[in-house]
Amino acid sequence: MKNNPLYKLMNPGSIAIAGAGNNPRKMGTLHALNILKGGYGGKFFPLHPTEETVLGHKAYRTVDQLPQVPELVMLIVPTDAALHLLDEFGRLGTRRAIVVTSGFRETGAAGQKKEEELQEIARRHNIRFLGPNCIGMMNSQISLNTTVMPLSGQPGRLGMASQSGTYVTQTFSYLKERGIHFSKAISVGNETDIDITDALEYLGQDEETKAIALYIEGIKDGARFIDVAQKITPHKPVIAQYVGGSAAGARAGMSHTGSMAGPDFLYEGIFKQAGIIRVDTVEDLYLNGWMLASQPPMRGSRVGVVTNSGGPGTAISDTCDKNNLEVPRFSPQLQEQIRQLIQAQASSTNPVDLTFDLNARNLSVVIPELIMQSGEVDGLVLHGAMSHGFLRAIHPYLQEMLGGISLEGFLAQFPVDFTDMVSLPVKYQLPMAVSSFFGNEDNYTAAFRSHSIPVFDAPEKAAKAMSALHRHKEIRERKEIERTPLPALAVEAEKIIAEAVAAGRQVLDEYQAKQVLAAYGIPVTRERLAHCAQEAAEAAQKLGFPVVLKASSPDIAHKTEQGLVHLNLKTVDDVKQAYSAVIAAAGSQVPVLVAEMVQGQRELLAGMSRFPGFGPCIMFGIGGIFTEAIKDVTFRAAPLTETEAEEMLTDIRTAALLQQFRGMPAAETAELARLLRKLGELALLHPRIAEIDINPIVLSGSRPVAVDALIVLTKE
Repeated sequence: MKNNPLYKLMNPGSIAIAGAGNNPRKMGTLHALNILKGGYGGKFFPLHPTEETVLGHKAYRTVDQLPQVPELVMLIVPTDAALHLLDEFGRLGTRRAIVVTSGFRETGAAGQKKEEELQEIARRHNIRFLGPNCIGMMNSQISLNTTVMPLSGQPGRLGMASQSGTYVTQTFSYLKERGIHFSKAISVGNETDIDITDALEYLGQDEETKAIALYIEGIKDGARFIDVAQKITPHKPVIAQYVGGSAAGARAGMSHTGSMAGPDFLYEGIFKQAGIIRVDTVEDLYLNGWMLASQPPMRGSRVGVVTNSGGPGTAISDTCDKNNLEVPRFSPQLQEQIRQLIQAQASSTNPVDLTFDLNARNLSVVIPELIMQSGEVDGLVLHGAMSHGFLRAIHPYLQEMLGGISLEGFLAQFPVDFTDMVSLPVKYQLPMAVSSFFGNEDNYTAAFRSHSIPVFDAPEKAAKAMSALHRHKEIRERKEIERTPLPALAVEAEKIIAEAVAAGRQVLDEYQAKQVLAAYGIPVTRERLAHCAQEAAEAAQKLGFPVVLKASSPDIAHKTEQGLVHLNLKTVDDVKQAYSAVIAAAGSQVPVLVAEMVQGQRELLAGMSRFPGFGPCIMFGIGGIFTEAIKDVTFRAAPLTETEAEEMLTDIRTAALLQQFRGMPAAETAELARLLRKLGELALLHPRIAEIDINPIVLSGSRPVAVDALIVLTKE
């Protein structure tokens, strides 16, 4: 851990800050106040050109006047001054920095040049830094908060790394109200030096951090990100929100693969490959992240539900079912124990619905404990535990009836001992999520939150949080990722590609594309090229009827809609007529491909597209003419291990089609997984290939066969 550049940055014995003064309206002053007032115990050295003291501390006008070399410097000054000061601190011997200053590449070409200069200065002095254009960091274990927002409360268990400063600092009050506490939080800004993968690696090694939350807008080095995450996620949950996957961020390609390789499709697959749990909103990032950080892990998928109302119980059960969780019917023995504690009209099955029952202890302690100790559940969702919130609401109507009693006096008549309730998750080592429509004005909500039991403001949210725990159980239990060396480069494939490049062609024709695939052991149709009707007829006779005829030209990418494909030809005359029809439709004397007719009702798709930051990425999904309409695909970054390829096969919505289905045999999934792995190896060995599209892959019985293929080469 100490080798990570963030270790010394997050644990400095002394801090110098440039940009702090005595004006509370200045950003630098706010950063300095939070360091000084937050409880940091190290030395503090403000740098200021005119002030004698800053916030009660002796100020220094120049770097060389400092009494010692600070371990960390914060720069909150104009852009040019930041460059000058970083150089001066580097010459002094400081090796860690936080560059809050903005005005770099986010402002355009001139800013990009300044950022490159900042990077060069840092490298020259061996300085590792956060930023620029970041908000700082916090380390609750040493009471260090270098951001602009005050932080109070106990040290937490949730680590945070964010490409937005807002989500590290402006949320402190929001999180405190919900009982969520960071262990460490890191704003990475422009990531000129230390990036979000460095932060992930650091938090993965940090013993105080029990779960990690990531806010991501883009990843620079996808291979390293996946490698680091795969080392962490089997042992520590990582949850992420990715934004940037809208149509505005997608790119178009010449193949099906390229046109669907937009960021959202890609990142969805990358997170699964890395073992990261994805959420859609920042609220889910924090709340589900806190669930993962604060609760014991799930052992199975069974969830017990206890409520004081049928509606929330139904909503929780429905959400569990949609997220691969079970809500099993309790055993007769457990139901009988519960029945003794509830009214006659209440339900003792799962969910347990107490209906309107003011015995909050039964709802929040006695019945949940019976369920937890039964061994029949792996987690519990509780809705409706309340007291003061309800009492505050009804007090104005009861006050006169009760002789004008004050609110404080009224509440005092209903004391609660929460000790047994809040100890349940630890006592039974089972996770617990709570749903309540009351906030901290209710003493039950406040008690749960103050003891690190997450409270959600909707039943469905509590159930979804439980599903995040279950998802991490699956990640913990996934097969080991074992990477193997790349095979030798196939000389025949490289020759085909080199000839196309020399001829100035960007696309290989179908015949050439399949030859390249076959060179790596990817199963393709038996086929021959023909340049006249007689050659086509002879080829058909050698292959055996029925056959397929189609144009084979690098200038024709998608042939079906142009009348350039003829299927199920059973005689020589059929072949000759189809040949003439293809030539007529093509409008020129193009080569014609004669191929065996592969029979099969299930059509799949595999492909490769290169993506900035990730290199070649492999796609798998449902193929055929409706590929782009259905869009049932999944992506992973190459190279693929056996485990990763197998996971792709079960990741699509229609994965059931690969099993025995309506009299059709189960697909040879090992062969399909091998095809995907070989596709990744091919892409890595041949960087001149930009896109590969194998569509369709027909399941001939159980065997996958590539029936059509397209390979697009890079322009440079």
